[in-house]
Amino acid sequence: MRALVAAALGGALALAESLAGATGFTDIGEDIVPRTDTAVRVNGYMRVRGEDLYNLDLDRGLTPSGKPLFPVPFGDPRAQAITDADMRLRTDVAVYAPGGMVAVKARVDVLDNVQLGSNAPDIPNEATTQLSPASAFRVKRAYGEALTPVGLLTAGRMGSAWGLGMLTNGGDCADCNYGDVADRVAFLAPAVGHIWALAYDIGQIGPFQTQPPGNTAVNLAPSANVSTVTFAVLKFHDDLARVRRRAAGKTTVDYGAYVSHRWQNDDVPGTYLPTAQPIVVSSTQLMARGYEATAFDGWARITHPYFRVEAEWAALFASIQQPSLVPGILYRTPVTGRQMGAALESEFGPEGSRFAAGLDAGYASGDPSPGFGANVAVNSALAQPGDLNGAKANPPFHTTVDNFQFHPDYFVDRILFREIIGTVTGAVYARPHARVDVLRVAPGVLQASVAAIASMAVYPQNTPGGQAPLGVEIDPTLAYASRDGFGLALEYAVLFPLAGLDNPVAHLHAFPAQLARVRVMYRF
Repeated sequence: MRALVAAALGGALALAESLAGATGFTDIGEDIVPRTDTAVRVNGYMRVRGEDLYNLDLDRGLTPSGKPLFPVPFGDPRAQAITDADMRLRTDVAVYAPGGMVAVKARVDVLDNVQLGSNAPDIPNEATTQLSPASAFRVKRAYGEALTPVGLLTAGRMGSAWGLGMLTNGGDCADCNYGDVADRVAFLAPAVGHIWALAYDIGQIGPFQTQPPGNTAVNLAPSANVSTVTFAVLKFHDDLARVRRRAAGKTTVDYGAYVSHRWQNDDVPGTYLPTAQPIVVSSTQLMARGYEATAFDGWARITHPYFRVEAEWAALFASIQQPSLVPGILYRTPVTGRQMGAALESEFGPEGSRFAAGLDAGYASGDPSPGFGANVAVNSALAQPGDLNGAKANPPFHTTVDNFQFHPDYFVDRILFREIIGTVTGAVYARPHARVDVLRVAPGVLQASVAAIASMAVYPQNTPGGQAPLGVEIDPTLAYASRDGFGLALEYAVLFPLAGLDNPVAHLHAFPAQLARVRVMYRF
């Protein structure tokens, strides 16, 4: 139900890096400083990664819907391995006007997650080159910032994230695949040691009609607009300040909270529903929706000379007074959602230590209907008992969607939640972890780390096996990062499935799955 409720969080929230990587109230405008001439800054990275996925269907047969838990190779039903490799060139650009009061920023991704070996122009075994796909260039962000005497005003399409990135996430990490953006106008002002922010997001408008002269686009259904208003307050220290304070033996406390409200009065389903024949959008396609969603989120971080503890908690409430997607076919009972999620991260070890360890944990509320309901597409079939996924709401019989969903770019593991289920939803997990600097040399650091993730479902009926225990996963990593921007990571994972992933109907037990991934980074 992330599209139903969590979208209320898309309004104006985040923590991340500089330039167009700045995605929130704590870093927007932080690089606006006095200057005499126009200045341009560019940074980003080139990422190439490849992976081998082994037995991610767990050899436990098909679900009642006739599907494996994970796609299997064509041709040989006994085959186990699926391999792939992709790339991304990310460029963040910032242009600063003379005087140091105005900045314009953009993010452009080139060949974003494009598979190596794709877009061949000829018969596969005769191809000698690759063509550029139609979506080779993706402008993901473009916005402006202006420093005024009373605060900072920003407007445009910008990244959106908050706290740990558990619910809304800017997708700024090296391995991220998604990332939230918002068309937003926001005003930020410092007062009494805090950052106060108010933002308005335009989530969706249309349908449109072009109107001469100039082919101006006219919004034909203003009542169908999706809007979000967010109010937030934070007390925050940037990374450099926390490092300095930690080295000086000082404890740093950061925290924040927000409330966000999203609404839509009417809707035009014909603009987004998949249909066999194109639909002529007219006034007859307009129907009542009555959508409202409110989100509350709290985040806190304690940075001590010997440890860091960070936590986020969110509660989401939503209702759709008219859940029907077909004009003329109406339901009397609204669909509602009450969801809750929480995440904890910790790391213990003195500043500069070669060794550190910690415990992470998380909870995402579930819904008692079958399946996990992760990232359900429009018009998805209902989940049957034993299915992994499927639609949750089934009006007028089942009218709640209470499964909280973590953002898919908030990584907890590498196989179960990230690949098989799709995200953390309807589950609880514990994740002890440790790392050690194997080698420190002048250019960089070689680091080894390992994490173990134990997980179980909130409701047994969500799982394919009808039991709560899901599995135990071990994720080791060997990574090298240099100060000149080069990075190399070797990742492995093995999932030991438990009863929740078995196939009791076919009397089949789930077998372990494995993953191996290599990632090469070139930063500039």
